[in-house]
Amino acid sequence: MAGIGVNLNKIFSKNTITTHIYGFTYSMVATIAPMFLVIGAIIIMQLLLGFSKVGYATRELYSCTVLYIFIFALLTASPFNAVLSKYMSDVIYNETYSDILPCYYFGLILNVVFSCLWGIPFCIWEHVVGNVPIYYVFTGYCGYISLVLVFYSMLYLSICKDYKKISLFFFIGMSITIILSLILVYLFKVEVTYAMLLSLVVGFAIIACLEFALTKSYFRENSGKYKEVYQYFKKYWKLVLTNFFYILGLYTHNFVFWGTDMRMVVVDSFVCMQPYDMASFIAMFTNISASVLFITRVEMHFHERYRAYSEAVIGGRGMDIENAKRRMFRQLSEELMNMVRIQFILSVIVYFICITLLPYLGLGGLVMKIYPCLAVGYFILFTMYAAIIFQYYYNDMTGALMTSVAFWLATLLGSIWATHLQPIWFGIGLVIGAMVGWMVAYARLRFIENSVDTHIFCNGSIMKKGQGTKPTNIVFSRYTMKTEQRK
Repeated sequence: MAGIGVNLNKIFSKNTITTHIYGFTYSMVATIAPMFLVIGAIIIMQLLLGFSKVGYATRELYSCTVLYIFIFALLTASPFNAVLSKYMSDVIYNETYSDILPCYYFGLILNVVFSCLWGIPFCIWEHVVGNVPIYYVFTGYCGYISLVLVFYSMLYLSICKDYKKISLFFFIGMSITIILSLILVYLFKVEVTYAMLLSLVVGFAIIACLEFALTKSYFRENSGKYKEVYQYFKKYWKLVLTNFFYILGLYTHNFVFWGTDMRMVVVDSFVCMQPYDMASFIAMFTNISASVLFITRVEMHFHERYRAYSEAVIGGRGMDIENAKRRMFRQLSEELMNMVRIQFILSVIVYFICITLLPYLGLGGLVMKIYPCLAVGYFILFTMYAAIIFQYYYNDMTGALMTSVAFWLATLLGSIWATHLQPIWFGIGLVIGAMVGWMVAYARLRFIENSVDTHIFCNGSIMKKGQGTKPTNIVFSRYTMKTEQRK
């Protein structure tokens, strides 16, 4: 992600109103534009096709299908992305670009196989037990796999800093989705919800194909070094678990409430709790600007300090290294605090807008009771994730894993406790989990600050590691010397 900060630093260095607006727009395109395009396409289709007039059961089946596609596509794709991103970064640094296609194909197989292991049994259950038509089940499954491929290919294009083309591909895909849904409903008289689902699947497939084609156009040579990618998974297995537990923690509180008496079951297959899920979405949207702030402020400024420290370590004096280290950690603390201050102001503004306007749009009652606590939880959560990114900077894989596991476990236990409370406290599980995760991350960052010299200067080895019989640990023996002298 440092590449985004470098680009933004060039934009903001001109220090004009125009460049500041352009920089903020660029950061939005690089982070959250694809999500807004998908949400916008779904809303437009619902308005144009008269979704509200469709039968309740049919609407819920469509809504739950789309919900499950997004949640489990993100969940099954998450374990591998961090390691693949690490491998890609190292390959680009070493300029061995022919090693990228083996990484792409190896990760692609892992993602598809792992996703199928979860998707196929559920689809069989949905058809056999839920009596959902096989064509509807297959369409939803294709959408699930297509979105997995979209998330996977986005990883490579993000590392190549092609954020604008990612957003362009989503714009093309979602535009085709809207147009195709209108054609299917008004020209071919296809049922509204199935036309929307099929159009969404086609849009995801088009995005995945465009991303794949662009990736292939960048990297044409294949070194065939698949074993090295596998060895990276063995070496950085903590990254796999870190990313998985973080994404799992994002949805654990939802899963807990899906298991309560307040849940809704659709066709004996899909389980959800609409008020809580809607409140979660609004709360995440309330704090989504934290992603932009992290890119535009924290990473952009910290990256300069981090680079200065690295350059000092390579060729600077001891005093230069110490000064660069102090500036780096001071910048880290200042930018985290600035992000929290600015995000707090923005979150409060969005919060008051939501509680004022949403009841007039039909989102009141239980949703608005659950929303405030979840808004606080996501506010802390995004700050915690920024701390995890800083742990990645210092190669603190153990600390990142401890943070994500603590976040997931605390969220799980807190959410179970929250099911016995009043609705206004339903989101307290996420608040507790995010707070525990943040405290663990902060403690690890302080530990890194106090031991960074040991980590930098004492983490290598003089001799190259290898396999074979361990040599004897005896360096010198006076008895052996006496025997040789007698001879």
